[in-house]
Amino acid sequence: MTQLVNLNNGKILAFHVSEANSFWQRFKGLMFTKSFPEGDALHIKPCRSIHTFFMNYAIDVLYLDPNFQIVGIDIAIPPGKIGRHYLRTHSVMELPARRILETDTKVGQYIKKI
Repeated sequence: MTQLVNLNNGKILAFHVSEANSFWQRFKGLMFTKSFPEGDALHIKPCRSIHTFFMNYAIDVLYLDPNFQIVGIDIAIPPGKIGRHYLRTHSVMELPARRILETDTKVGQYIKKI
């Protein structure tokens, strides 16, 4: 099981990280799912931005550079929206809504999958 940890404050953001690396996995993402369980995360790579069309719940998003430094954050994006675009984004990490606030995660910090 892969965990996601904030290296700057030691807090665990997720206990289970799924990967979306193929075209179809990235295309589907979390669309049409009924829920996003607490403790889960979805790492989409490569990916520069996201949308929440065809989703049934809000999500948090970490925009990551190639070194897993956080270059942008979206908190509780509701269904039917488009995420922001950050120039240095290489991949994104999607989390259940408000998890970023709960773990005091901020732009400039680093995360790691362990």
